[in-house]
Amino acid sequence: MLEILRGINVDWMQRRRIAYAVSGLAVLLSIGSLVLHGGPRYGVDFTGGTLMEVEIAPAPGVEAVRDVVTGVGVEGAEIQRLDRPGLYLIRMGTRAGVKDPSPSIRTALEQAMSDAVVTVHRVETVGPRVGSELRSAALNAIFLALGLILVYVAIRYDWRYSLGAIAALFHDVFIALGAVSITNREVTLTVVAAFLTIAGFSINDTIVVFDRIRERRQTMRRDPAEKVMNVAINETLSRTIITSLTVALTVVALFFFGGEVIHDFSFAMLVGVVFGTYSSVYVASALALETQLWLEGRGRKK
Repeated sequence: MLEILRGINVDWMQRRRIAYAVSGLAVLLSIGSLVLHGGPRYGVDFTGGTLMEVEIAPAPGVEAVRDVVTGVGVEGAEIQRLDRPGLYLIRMGTRAGVKDPSPSIRTALEQAMSDAVVTVHRVETVGPRVGSELRSAALNAIFLALGLILVYVAIRYDWRYSLGAIAALFHDVFIALGAVSITNREVTLTVVAAFLTIAGFSINDTIVVFDRIRERRQTMRRDPAEKVMNVAINETLSRTIITSLTVALTVVALFFFGGEVIHDFSFAMLVGVVFGTYSSVYVASALALETQLWLEGRGRKK
């Protein structure tokens, strides 16, 4: 295996309480954002409605686009200016008896801005019943995946490891959800796919570390648990950095060059990769150590 770090000897576990504070702060920020926003901001996929991505050149102001949309009878539409100049996202809720308003909006934009070129890149329409069913299915998929991972880790390792692994999974996915909420992004099907991918990435990284910890426990029986953990983490550090950096570079390329369709997916993935790498050491391994120390202390008392 390629090693970029040789002979490293970092005492990771000595700093675990600082990491607990960092994780606690990140979780609290995520909870605070979700409370302030009234929960996740679900996209059209889950709430039902019509989403229209339109490009207007030269670019008008957001209020000018809003006036046109309101003028065709669509009240309460959300207009969002995207990263590229002149690119707008128009979200409209579903109303009973109202047909898809996107053709009327396009015509109105062309008439109101006769000197501009109006290009519609995509239109997505989802009914409220379908959106509700998709939301339930997405939540079931996330919890089912996490539950099956819990069963896998519990079978492969003893319970003290499974607690740390599952805590790391929920930690990574929840912070990714919090980052999506803090940046006011929508939770869509692609973002849910990112959450599931983050769970897979996180548990893969954690299992690599746990495998080495289990090996070192056999060869370092007389050494303290902290030293065993540190040796195992240091020995897998090169693999962890190479894997995480490769994934991060790919996700960064998708974020900047992949287009608006997967922009939120790549953002959630980038947050998940960073915290997934961090949690393998300072959530999964640290909690496994805390459990080990608690069991040893309890055994000495008896």
